[in-house]
Amino acid sequence: MDSSYPRERHESVGKRYQSLTNDSSSMADYLITGGTGYVPDDGLTGAQLFANGDGLTYNDFLILPGFIDFSADGVDLTSALTRKITLKSPLVSSPMDTVTESQMAIGMALCGGVGVIHHNCTAEFQANEVRKVKKYEQGFILDPVVMSPTHTVKDVAQAKKKFGFSGIPITNNGHMGEKLVGLVTQRDIDFLTDDEMDTPISEVMTKYEDLVVAPNGVTLKEANSILQKSKKGKLPIVNDDGELVALIARTDTKKNREFPLASKDEKKQLLVGAAVSTHDEDKKRLDLLVQAGVDFVVLDSSQGNSIYQINMIKYLKKSYPALQVIGGNDGKSTFVTAAQAKNLIDAGADALRVGMGSGSICITQEVMAVGRPQGTAVYKVAEYARRFGVPVIADGGISSVGHVIKALALGASTVMMGSLLAGTSEAPGEYFFADGVRLKKYRGMGSLDAMEKHRSSQSRYFSESDKIKVAQGVSGSIVDKGSIHKFVPYLYAGIQHGCQDIGARCLSNLRSMMYSGELKFERRTASAQVEGGVHNLHKVLRI
Repeated sequence: MDSSYPRERHESVGKRYQSLTNDSSSMADYLITGGTGYVPDDGLTGAQLFANGDGLTYNDFLILPGFIDFSADGVDLTSALTRKITLKSPLVSSPMDTVTESQMAIGMALCGGVGVIHHNCTAEFQANEVRKVKKYEQGFILDPVVMSPTHTVKDVAQAKKKFGFSGIPITNNGHMGEKLVGLVTQRDIDFLTDDEMDTPISEVMTKYEDLVVAPNGVTLKEANSILQKSKKGKLPIVNDDGELVALIARTDTKKNREFPLASKDEKKQLLVGAAVSTHDEDKKRLDLLVQAGVDFVVLDSSQGNSIYQINMIKYLKKSYPALQVIGGNDGKSTFVTAAQAKNLIDAGADALRVGMGSGSICITQEVMAVGRPQGTAVYKVAEYARRFGVPVIADGGISSVGHVIKALALGASTVMMGSLLAGTSEAPGEYFFADGVRLKKYRGMGSLDAMEKHRSSQSRYFSESDKIKVAQGVSGSIVDKGSIHKFVPYLYAGIQHGCQDIGARCLSNLRSMMYSGELKFERRTASAQVEGGVHNLHKVLRI
């Protein structure tokens, strides 16, 4: 034996071994732990994970599990979208013309997230899409569509086509604040033929004396109770002079029960955002969007850290001080460093959208040789922005619910999705079949296809006057994913279960664990990534 080895220690270990031979459980513990109670410090903190300068994507690391003492359905996913807007679900649909128009925005808001209407269209079309979302579900409708007795059945049909509903109050001259004389609904015009489309509304409407109305000052709860007891579809609210002051819809009462997470403003209208460019001509577009009731705007330009975006943020904060402004886009090609974030925060941005070249249809990193792996981009920008109370939206590189959880764990408050939502039934476009698979078209806003469709997409990439256009995106197709109303709840539940495995009761807790060093990560080798996916199977059934 080496003379330097302490004899006393050797003897004590031997005695301890002998004393354990008669106790099988203690013996097993000794053989496994060597008689120690030491628990090693395992994994890397967020700061350690990103300390060596390597650019990491979501697939390059994992989160180590934590202690569970709560159920998954008790995890609170409330998140900050901007300084003043919060959501019950941290999910946002991207402002792309194959992802978000009014249908997608309505579906996202009902499920607790929010949609951003793209601007690869005319200003009037975009404003109308915003208006459809704001009028979809409301408590007291203070600015309903109103008609006069001289309007025709054809006008009602056109209103239904434009706004999606046909329950319209009728006043003397077709304006709010005038005496209510009747109400026209779909049931009043259902069986009219094409030859009767010019019939005046006064001949088909339900007269005032046959209506159920509520007095001005009634509470929302009382109004809903009246609706339920009367079994009517619409409840006009009138003042002492019989003048129309508001309207309540029965369908809204039903939606409140079906969608408890719905994202709404103080008027109980669904939240919706819209994208705009940094060009001066879009100031008219902004006016139309604000008139339509937009809750926030997303500045859409290929490089977020530009004098154009800074000037537009300052203009917006001065002209529309109540409007929330999200800077740093187009998301598929925007900004990814703390230095870039500083300029937009100083200019007054209410949230930052982070990602450059990480989207599935984006080729900015390949073509322009600039960008940053998304995991590193989110961590670095969020770590800086949190010091100023500015939320970060992780945009790009999201292809699974696991990626959503990783983005949130790195400091993002919300996650913006494009390809993940593009195949849903609420996304713009028609389904088609190829090789027996049901698909929808999906394209990057920097693709030649998108730039050729509308000038907005060209201006986003500073190429509207270029003789030769350089594409920063591609076009492709996405497999059918069904309805948002089934897919988003799946994502929501997946995030809850992920937080439970980590040991975080809410997203704020998740981020605090990361910044305090309690949350631990581990890098993955290429072999580890293979092992973590489906492997060694003859056939895979994804059902």
